[in-house]
Amino acid sequence: MIEGYSPVWQAVLGTLFTWGVTAAGSAIVFFTDANRKLLDTSLGFSAGVMLAASYWSLLAPAIEMAQESGTYGANGEWAFVPVAVGFALGAYFVYLADVLLQQMGYGKSGIVGQLTKSDEQTATPAVDKDNSRDLSSPARNLRSRKKQSAHANPSDEKAAVPTEASSHAIEQSWRRTLLLAVAVTIHNIPEGLAVGVGFGAIGTMKSATFARARNLAIGIGIQNFPEGLAVSLPLHRAGYSKLKAFWYGQLSGMVEPVAGIIGALAVSYATPILPYALAFAAGAMVYVVLDDIVPEYHEGGNQVAGSWGAIAGFIVMMSLDVGLG
Repeated sequence: MIEGYSPVWQAVLGTLFTWGVTAAGSAIVFFTDANRKLLDTSLGFSAGVMLAASYWSLLAPAIEMAQESGTYGANGEWAFVPVAVGFALGAYFVYLADVLLQQMGYGKSGIVGQLTKSDEQTATPAVDKDNSRDLSSPARNLRSRKKQSAHANPSDEKAAVPTEASSHAIEQSWRRTLLLAVAVTIHNIPEGLAVGVGFGAIGTMKSATFARARNLAIGIGIQNFPEGLAVSLPLHRAGYSKLKAFWYGQLSGMVEPVAGIIGALAVSYATPILPYALAFAAGAMVYVVLDDIVPEYHEGGNQVAGSWGAIAGFIVMMSLDVGLG
């Protein structure tokens, strides 16, 4: 435990660290462009880290706490009950969030996939019905304008008036921005919650140690680096400016300090819910891995690279937790 800091403040510091690492990963967009294989490998690595953290930093302590409480059987033989319930509720929470996003018009192709798909749709060639011109081609537009300039009517040279189509395009842009903000907020709550619960539980039971909470924060931070990278780089390649791509990338970690504070406060004042809270965070993280991250790198056609990335991430997080715990 950090001397002079309450568990809640330690949760704040831990989640600020994870947010900072997300921003660092997103900042790579200023220095390089990455191919899809590297991004899919990074996503796989994140998946492996999250799976390992779910067990060693969340599920295992949750089972130990339930056994130590003496509430779930004389010898803790029913300790699996609160853990199973919390795990299922965590997964169901993310599932409901996905349902909400789909009702808002957000598909199942992932945050980056949805945005890039939307950009591709808006970039489809538009054809002028009167002159059969491809309006999406700058070169053809330039040649066409040159041909028309000789016959142009001066009275036609007026300021462009916003059309219904341009207003619709602006509305669609804002809608995609809102969907992105909602999506990254919901899908990063489990990570911040996990770190907050880990720090909030310190000292409540023998198995709730500062070392475990610290290792969990480090592990989440490690997997947040490629996560930020996997958001910012594809957005830049889809046509977003580097600054805007970086902003959306670091946004994916901005919610974690808030979720961390909520988690730390909840377990600090309600010790009996600790096994449920830890398992809840684990269930939410595992669901995100299985429902979002794994399908995402499979869609990229780099299943082998993503799977080996997951193996590497799992080993790194397991070694970190066991070696430093």
